[in-house]
Order: sequence, then C-alpha cells, then structure tokens
Amino acid sequence: MIDDFRPTASWQNLRLRAELLRRLRDFFHERGFLEVETPILSADTVVDRHLDPFHTELPGAPGRPLRGLWLQTSPEFAMKRLLAAGGRAIYQVARVFRLGEIGPLHNPEFTMVEWYRTGDGMAEGMQLTSDLCEGLLQRGPAERISYRAAFLEHVGLDPHAAETAALVASAGACGIVPPESLSPQDRDGWLDLLLSQRVQPHLGVDRPALLYDYPASQAALARVRAENPPVAERFELYVAGIELANGFHELLDAAELRRRNAAVNAQRQAEGKTTLPEQSRLLQAMESGLAPAVGVALGFDRLVMLAAGATSLREVMAFPFDRA
Repeated sequence: MIDDFRPTASWQNLRLRAELLRRLRDFFHERGFLEVETPILSADTVVDRHLDPFHTELPGAPGRPLRGLWLQTSPEFAMKRLLAAGGRAIYQVARVFRLGEIGPLHNPEFTMVEWYRTGDGMAEGMQLTSDLCEGLLQRGPAERISYRAAFLEHVGLDPHAAETAALVASAGACGIVPPESLSPQDRDGWLDLLLSQRVQPHLGVDRPALLYDYPASQAALARVRAENPPVAERFELYVAGIELANGFHELLDAAELRRRNAAVNAQRQAEGKTTLPEQSRLLQAMESGLAPAVGVALGFDRLVMLAAGATSLREVMAFPFDRA
C-alpha cells in the first residue's frame, strides 16, 4: 500500500504516449484540421442504449432549481454544433467518461480523439482513418470488409436477413454463454454477442481492418442508406481484434434524431436504466443546417496500448481508476 501513489505505466510507455500524441497532432495539422476544445460538463449528453454517463447537479441562481449536468461520453454534440456554426475540419483530444466500464480495455475516464470533416463520404472517412492508423501504428493500410461479409465468413449467417432464433442457435452451437440480461428477442444484442465472440477476434490480425455498413438498427447517429436491406453508413476500425475507432456518415435530419432518441430511451426504460435528455442544442444546430460530414471517434489509450505491445490500459495510463 505504501507504493499506491505510483503510476501503473512505465516511463517508457508514458514517453511513447506523448510521442504518439505529438504525431497525431502533426497528422491533423498537415491536413488543415483545427484543434478545438468543448465542455466536458454539459446539460446535453449522447442518448445511447449502452452508454451510461456520469451525472451531477449544480445549484442555480437563488430560488431556482438545481441544474443537472453530464460528464460527456463523447464530445460529439458540441463538435457538431461547431460544424453547424461554420467549422469545416476539426478535431479534439478529449477526456471522456462512461459509467461501469472497467477492465483491461476499459477505464471510466479515458482519452478520445474525435474528428469531423465536411464534404466527406464513407470512402473519404475510411481512408482518413486508415491513414491515421498507418501513420501512428505502422501496420500498413487498413483492409475493408462489410459487416455482412464478415458474418458470412466467420458465423455463416447473413446478419441482415437471419432471424433472431438463428442467431441464438448459432451462439449456442459454438458454446457461447450469453449474459443473463440478454433477451432471446433482442436481435441487436445477439448480433453484438456474435460479433464480439466470433468475428472480432479475426479482424485486424494481419493488418488493420475497417468493418462497414452495419445493420440499420445499429445506426446510432449515422445515416441509413436505402438499400435492400437498408444499412447504416457506419464503420469501425479494428487492430489485432481490438476495436479502435467508430465512424459515422453523420445524420443530418433533426426529426429522425428525435425519433431515435425516443426509441433509445424506451429501450433504456425497459431495461431499468435512467432515461437521458432527448432535447439538446445539437437538435437546434441540425435544424439551422448541418453540412454533410463524416465523424470518427478513436480510443487513444487503446492505440497507445497496441503501439507499446501492452495487454492492458493500465500499462499506458499514469493513474487508472483505482489510483485516481
């Protein structure tokens, strides 16, 4: 206990972390991106089924009620407000917070790099993500594989067409034990389970991989492309079986975001979770006019971990949660 004050990361890894951060800033500067800062504590928060934000209340003016505020799970809302106000290519190195995420690849407080560039589509967004990964990890350019192709190869099912019962049966046949909270009717939950257990370990092994065109039901704040079946214009970057980044061809329709917020809160309520505020300044920004853009969020601590050849975030963070 006498050494509990010490960092869990070595000085070698802390120096590597600083070097990667310098190179990351150089990468964006060379491409004309502006580094921005937005509030960590905000009245708005991302409404997501699986992300649980830290909440606090601050006294208002005399005679006024307490003001509820959220530690941000992502700087997404504020950065999109900057886009609506005239931003074109912006990035941020942000401290973000998520309840209940502790483990070798998770810490309740972590560093996220998030960037947006207007005018980009899926191809440009994936290329920029691949270029950044190649520049920092030097593992070659990322290959691209659709969500459907990855499931067909590693699960043997079409994720856009398979019935939920077939997903359940596939997991059982492989000996995957689902969490008790996973309902037999939760199609997206079973897709996520199969992705994490059957697909993800194969992604980014030889070189980084970009998984794209997710089920429309997993769009979050991405656009849905009208195909048969429709797909979410969303992609994720994997290296050595570890998810590093999540990108969206951004949703521009405020009415659709309202609909999704309400649907997510209904899911959260059914699962016994706190509902999150559906109204936000982001909706105002979208209604004023949000230019087409691609946005990507990257877990910087995980990137450093991979660069260092480490197996836990503790090895590349000075003071993880239990020493904070």
